[in-house]
Parts: sequence; structure tokens; C-alpha cells
Amino acid sequence: MNVKVWGARGSVPAPGPETVRYGGNTSCVQVTLDDGTVIALDAGTGIRSLGLALNETPEIHILLTHLHLDHIQGLMFFAPAFHPRTQITIWGPESPEASLENRIARYISAPLSPVEVRELPCDVSFLESPETEWEIGGATIQAASVTHRGPTLGYRITEGDQSLCYIPDHEPALAAPLETLEPEWISGHGLAADASLLIHDCQYADDEYPEHVGWGHSAMSHALTFAQRVRARRTLLFHHDPLHTDDRLDRFEVEAQNRWVELGGHPEDVQLAVERRELALGGPAVPAGVAGAPVGRALPAPGEMNNGDSLAGNARPT
Repeated sequence: MNVKVWGARGSVPAPGPETVRYGGNTSCVQVTLDDGTVIALDAGTGIRSLGLALNETPEIHILLTHLHLDHIQGLMFFAPAFHPRTQITIWGPESPEASLENRIARYISAPLSPVEVRELPCDVSFLESPETEWEIGGATIQAASVTHRGPTLGYRITEGDQSLCYIPDHEPALAAPLETLEPEWISGHGLAADASLLIHDCQYADDEYPEHVGWGHSAMSHALTFAQRVRARRTLLFHHDPLHTDDRLDRFEVEAQNRWVELGGHPEDVQLAVERRELALGGPAVPAGVAGAPVGRALPAPGEMNNGDSLAGNARPT
């Protein structure tokens, strides 16, 4: 299973010289399974670049966590949607209000869009994600509701002995302290338990969070505590605040790694998501929850690689 980040920013795109290293595009992560099946997690503005890179991929699955604009904004700029030979399946949360297709059509329609959903030349299907397991390619997919405004899902993709859990918008500490809650009362715990890689919301510093309680996002301490409670083997902190510059995110990552060490973990097992960065999950199985256990190839520190570079041959020290 190969993972590539195409957008890691939250709330609104934030392009500019202050965000060039971590990227300014909103949520989109590409997952390529061993059989070549392509899954896009969310369709923020990052999916535009993903679409340009896919060329003539005949079948694509898009898993939407929810329908806030920063997670669907790139759909009408997704090049494969305009290829008649492409089959696209869009999965998303169920709502009693309207079907998934009708809710997305509110965005891909006049006056917000020059095209209508019904005019897309691709073969497109809209399916509500069941909160049970189903299969895409050679992977098992799970979805579960998580704490965030509006119907919102997290996803888990399992292929062989590797698992990716994606919860980009999440406020699990809204009701009570995560340190003392029983696992069954922690939003997203069952979905993320023992994941090889957890991609999780970490929009706010701890001193920013009190002004944003109930907004549906996590402070750093909440994201790290959640990762510890679910025993994630590796964590990418995601959904960066649009006001957080590259320099601030550099400091943010150092602080997160120091805190992770205080919690008993290996510093390299927590990093910030960076646009265009790739990670391959695979290799020999390792015990869940072992600090420093290798999970595929390494994610280098910010500034160590260019956006287009691959991680091939970068083995992470244990």
C-alpha cells in the first residue's frame, strides 16, 4: 500500500511563500493498493494535482469523510471526471436530509459551478459509505462516524497486515479527558486501534484550542493522546491551520515529537503531513505499539526532500 499526500491544509486553501514547504492545498490523500487500485481520501483542492498525475486511470474510488467545502472543493477540477472512459465511485456519509449525489450537486451546479453533476462525461456513481466492512480492490474498507460537525466519517483501509486510518477532522476530547475515558467512549478508537499509520487532525496548538472548542478539531495534546490510546504505530498530524506558516509548523513538529517522547514513544513515529510526500506501507509485520517499530519507508524531516521526490531506498533507523 502506497500513500501520497496531495493536500494537508485545513479549512481553506493557503497558497503563498509562507506555506510552500508544507503546502497550501486542502485535504486529499492518495492510496494505491498493491493491485494498482487508486483510492482518494477526500477531494479538497489537492485532488486537482492528483487528477493531473493519474492520466488515464480507468477506475478511481473517492472516499469523502464529510461534505465541508475544504473536503470537496477540488471535485469539479478533477481531470479524470472529464474523461469518458473513467469510472469514478464517490463514497460519503449518509444523511437523512438528502442523498449523497444531491448534496454534492449543490456544489457542482449553478451558480457555484459552470458544470452540473449530470453533465460530467465520466461514469460516476455516488454511494453512501456503510458503517460496516466492504471491499475495494484487494483492501478491506471500514467507515465509522466521528466527532465533527455534520455527518462525518473516518476510514480504515486494510491490505494484508498493513492498515491506514484516516481521520482528518476530529475532536475526540470534546466530551471528557481522553486520558481517562474508557476506549468504547473515545470517538474513533475502534476504527484506529493498532493502525500501521494514523493520519489525524491536529489543527490547533494547545493555547489556540480554548477559543475553538466545539469547532470539530484537535489540539496537539489531544491528537497525541488519541494516537497513544489507539496504539498507532505511526502518526501523521494533518489538517494544518491556514494561519500556520512553514516556520511555525517546523516548531510545531519538534514540539509534537518531544511530547511523544514524553509519552514513551519514538520521535520519528510522529511527523507532520507534507504535501507531495510519499510513504510505502509494507515489509515484515511488527508488533503493534512497539516504539520505533519500522512501518514501511521513512518520512524525512521537512526540507530534506523536494516535493516531487520519492522515498524509495530511505530505510528508517530502528
